[in-house]
Amino acid sequence: MNTTNKRNAAGQNRSSAKWLMVVLVLSSLLAAVTVDMVNPVLGLISETFQASKAQAGWVVTGIALLLAIGIPLYGRLSDYIALRKLYPVSALVLAAGSLICALAPGLPLLVFGRMVQGIGMAAIPVLSVVAVSKVFAEGKRGAALGMIAGCIGVGTAFGPVFGGVAGQSWGWPALFWITFILSLFIAAGSYRALSGIDTAAAAGSKEAFDWAGGALLVLAVGLFLLGITQAESGGFASFAVIGCLAGSIVSAAGFVWRIGTASHPFVPPALFANKHYVCAVIVAFLSAFAYFAILVYVPLLNLEARGLTPGEAGLTLLPGGAAVALLSPWVGRISDRVGTKPLVMAGLIVMTGSALFLSTFAAGAAPVLSALGAMGAGIAFALVNSPVTNSAAGVLRKDTVGAGMGFFQGALYLGAGTGASLVGSFLHARSGAGVPLNPAYHLDAVNYSDAFLAVAVSACIALIAGFGLKRDPSK
Repeated sequence: MNTTNKRNAAGQNRSSAKWLMVVLVLSSLLAAVTVDMVNPVLGLISETFQASKAQAGWVVTGIALLLAIGIPLYGRLSDYIALRKLYPVSALVLAAGSLICALAPGLPLLVFGRMVQGIGMAAIPVLSVVAVSKVFAEGKRGAALGMIAGCIGVGTAFGPVFGGVAGQSWGWPALFWITFILSLFIAAGSYRALSGIDTAAAAGSKEAFDWAGGALLVLAVGLFLLGITQAESGGFASFAVIGCLAGSIVSAAGFVWRIGTASHPFVPPALFANKHYVCAVIVAFLSAFAYFAILVYVPLLNLEARGLTPGEAGLTLLPGGAAVALLSPWVGRISDRVGTKPLVMAGLIVMTGSALFLSTFAAGAAPVLSALGAMGAGIAFALVNSPVTNSAAGVLRKDTVGAGMGFFQGALYLGAGTGASLVGSFLHARSGAGVPLNPAYHLDAVNYSDAFLAVAVSACIALIAGFGLKRDPSK
């Protein structure tokens, strides 16, 4: 009888885990699509509200800001609030933001709705990783993370395609009606999937939540990202940029002081004494920095230097997005057998080589060469993303998974936003330059060659940090 009960319990656990993965996969896909789907219809939004491109750009910038500051908060909150409550509520917030956007009569309300979307959406990547880290054993965690990473790759690659086709056919508000309906399904599905799994090991913690530490981290990250975003147009010498960056530095100093003195800090200082975890955070930040800079500036290169249409330029990213989508599940599975560190190191070598290829041969050349470089970056990101996430999760104690993975995922998304903005500022600064920084470059798009060279440098630094990752003991 006991054996039968154990078998039934094991079967129920396997069924619950499968249902959980269905929910996490679909919600990750929805989140990735929602971020990028508006890019092709920014022109339509500008026309609808008679707004400038810079004003309409806040439809993208606003959600990026909320993602960067919201992810660490959700990670820490998962140590206090059960995931079966937190995940559905965040999906309902995403639905509310989608409804506001669909009904928005003006641009300010549309931007507000996108920021509400960002508040809800920020929960999905970090809580998905926390759920996987708590539910799946080490030998099975890589495959689960790989499936989630693959869905993010699909959403990143095909989100703009979906946005362009659906927005052109039915109008841009239709995009938000679709995400509104799907978010409601995610909310219901996540409540059912998580209710049968004990994922809130610390939900009953009596420790006081460190709101002051969280606020300081939010200010540090938010002001930093806002400052470098404004630097793309105003330059780093502008008063607004200097003010934002100065405020970020002060907030960061206050955050460091707070976690060292608070009895129950927002981020336990012991995390930063963990060399393997710190190296994983650095790799995540810089690999995202490199990959998302390539995603942004390969199409722009083909628009400006080769005269392609926006649709044609966007197609140059499809091979890279397909590489992420197809390889990520396989990489996740194989990482459970061969270990995480070899895959991460291989991916960072490919990322460095792809950026150097773009800098040396593709900038200003035939679009097929830049598509090849973007595909290499996609392969590299597939090799790095889920293994380095698995590596970070594997060196954390159970009671620090929420805070640790929240900070880790926040670093990854901050790297994505920082890469696009800083490389854009560098690209603008090098406009009109006659002598390339890359001595092997001999074409006429010097500023793009220099920008991709900067990307290669960031990937190379990530490669150096990768040597500090923990080697899987059983591999």
